[in-house]
Amino acid sequence: MAKWWRSAASNLRTVVANSPTAQPSSSYHTIQAVPRECSGSRVSARDRAQGRIPAVVLSQQLLLRKDEPKSSSELSRKRLLTTERKQIQSILKTVDLPFFYCTTFPLQIRAGSGSSHLLESGTVLPIKIHRNEETGKILNLVFVWAEEGSELNVEVPIVFKGEDVCPGLKKGGQLNRIRTSLKYLCPAEHIPSKIEVDVSNLDIEDRISMGDVEVHPSLKLLSKNEAMPICKIVAPKLETPEPASL
Repeated sequence: MAKWWRSAASNLRTVVANSPTAQPSSSYHTIQAVPRECSGSRVSARDRAQGRIPAVVLSQQLLLRKDEPKSSSELSRKRLLTTERKQIQSILKTVDLPFFYCTTFPLQIRAGSGSSHLLESGTVLPIKIHRNEETGKILNLVFVWAEEGSELNVEVPIVFKGEDVCPGLKKGGQLNRIRTSLKYLCPAEHIPSKIEVDVSNLDIEDRISMGDVEVHPSLKLLSKNEAMPICKIVAPKLETPEPASL
C-alpha cells in the first residue's frame, strides 16, 4: 500500500473536486500534499522540522468500523501524506474552527514538494487536528475522502441568530445554549457549513428542539430523539432580598 503512487501516473483516479451543488468557501483552497512511504515518530519529527505536517486520508467507513474486518478497497484508499504547514495555517485563518470540520477541500497529491507531476486528486473532509498540548502546534491531520455521491457523518456547528429581537431576552431571560452542534449523515455535495437556529420569536420558557431545524432534505439527523432541545429561553433569576437587620 505504501508504494501506491509509483503506478498512479498510469492509473489516475478521476474525482470531481467542485460541483455546482457543493458548499462554497473551499474551492479556492486546494490542499497540496506529497506521499510518505512510512510512518513513525522519528519520520514525523523530521517532516515537521522541514515545515511539513504528517497527514492521513481514509475512507470514513474505515474509522466507523474499527473493530470489524476491513475490505481491500477500504484499505487501498488509505493515503499517508505530508502537507505544507504554511498552507494549513493559512486555511485555518480563513476557515475558523469548528467550521473547518464541515468544509470539504480539493486535494492534489504530487510526486514531490513543488513538483508539477500530479499523482492523484480528490476531495477530502478534515475530521481531526492533533496538536501538541503544551505549544498548540499542529502535529498531524486526519481527512476522509468526500467524493460526490458518498455519505459522511458530519458534526455541523450551530449558529444562533435573532437574539437582538428575541422577546424572551428582552424580558430579561437568558439563552441557554444546550447544543453547540448537530451530527448529520450528509451527502458529500450537501454538507452545510453551519446550522442557523433562529431565536427571534422565542419567549420565556420557549425552546427549539433538534427536530425543529430545517435542513436540506438529503440530510439525516443522527439522533434517536429529535425532541432533544437545542436551546431554551430561561426565566431571569429573581434576586432574594436580604433579611432586614434588627
